[in-house]
Order: sequence, then C-alpha cells, then structure tokens
Amino acid sequence: MKTTSDPIARLLRIHGIVQGVGYRNALHAQARQLGLAGWVRNRSDGTVEALVAGPAAAIDTIIEWARRGPPAARVSKVDWESTSPPDSLGFTRADTL
Repeated sequence: MKTTSDPIARLLRIHGIVQGVGYRNALHAQARQLGLAGWVRNRSDGTVEALVAGPAAAIDTIIEWARRGPPAARVSKVDWESTSPPDSLGFTRADTL
C-alpha cells in the first residue's frame, strides 16, 4: 500500500530551446536541492529528458520548475509519465542520447 511519503518517479521530456542554455545543469542543481534521485540528459532530437524520483511534493515542484527552466531557456512544453524509481540514490547528469 502506497503512502504519501512513498517515493514516486516521473520521466520528463522537456521541449523548446532547452539545449545550449544551461538547462541540464540547472535542472541537476534544482533536483539535488530538492533531494531527488535520478538523472538528466540531452537527447539528439533537441529535447532534455530527466528521470526524477522522490516525495510527491518535490516531484510537483521540479515539474513546475521544468516548465520555466533557467533564464535563457524557452520551454514550449513538458511531457511526463509515471515510471519506476531508479535503483541508485543521488542525481546525475548523463551524456546525450
């Protein structure tokens, strides 16, 4: 049975002008500040993808942040889907897929 404190996970896909503007580093810093686990990476199609896992309130906060991103980003939309939390703790920046 899930409780409100059980970690949840979301796979995010961020669209817009989100590469070459510090988006990945900024999301990494925000996720670490919120105590989330997961990873963030650029995709070859120009989007940024992130797996974020942690308390529901922190996930809601990072999704809201992702809709804005860092000052130079121009986010057009954020898609997300529920997924399984990662096996590892911490938050990492990954290479481009």
